[in-house]
Formats: sequence, structure tokens, C-alpha cells
Amino acid sequence: MLQDPVFWVAVSLVIFLAIAWRVGAPGMITAALDGRAERVTKELAEAKSLREEAQRLLAEYQRKQKEAQGEADQIVAAAKAEAERLKAESIAKVNEFVARRSKLAEQKIAQAEAQAIAEVRSTAADVAVEAARALLVQSMKSGAGADITASAIREVGGKLN
Repeated sequence: MLQDPVFWVAVSLVIFLAIAWRVGAPGMITAALDGRAERVTKELAEAKSLREEAQRLLAEYQRKQKEAQGEADQIVAAAKAEAERLKAESIAKVNEFVARRSKLAEQKIAQAEAQAIAEVRSTAADVAVEAARALLVQSMKSGAGADITASAIREVGGKLN
């Protein structure tokens, strides 16, 4: 048995374990494992808090995104309303301009008609005066003019007295 290498390996293992026990190796191993467990626990807690913070930030950014979308929708709606108002205002101005121009054109047409009527009347009066003059001249030449002149003088004389 003293010649058996397995025996000596077993004896050296027992001696090694006894020395390790005496030096406090199990406590060091336990302390190292406990330290490792604490670090893992701390890392898990930190990871959990980081995850919660990330979820909180995500929720906050999603809320801000919804608010920004709402503001953008309001801006678009206001711009559309302003465009409709400007469109209606422009249409009203154009209609007013057309109505003014139409009224002005109608006034010019009425003025031109009145002027044309006045010119026609004036020309007709001139033609009538000329015709009357021609008739008077012709009737004066025929001898009836002396009778008319005498009658007119008597009439004026009677009216003056």
C-alpha cells in the first residue's frame, strides 16, 4: 500500500485540504462567492433600474411625440382655416371689383346713350330750324310774307298797348 501511487495521491490531497482548511480557504472561497453574488445582485438591480428609467423615458418621449403631433395637427388646421378665410376674402374682393366695374361700365353706357340722344335731338332741332327757315324764306318770296309781317306787327302793337 505504501508503494501504491493512488495512496500517496490520496494522502497528499488530505494534507492539502487540511492546510487549505487551516489557512481559511473555505472562508475565502465563500467570501469570494458571496462577493460575486452581491455584485451580480447589484448588477441585476442596476439593470432593473436602468430598464425602468428607459421605460419611463420612452413613455415620456411618446407623450411628447403625441403632444407635438397634436400641435402639428392644430397648426395644419389653423393654416387650412386661414387659407379658406383668405380664399373667401379674395373671392369677395373679386366679386366687389367686378360689380364696381360693371356698374361703372353701365354708367358709361347710360352716359353715352344720353349723349347720343342729346346729339340726335340737337341735330333734329337744327334740321327742323333749317326746314322752318327754308319754308319761311320760300313763303316770303311768294308774297304771303308781307301779309304775315303786317299781321305780326299789328299783333305786337296790340300787345304793347
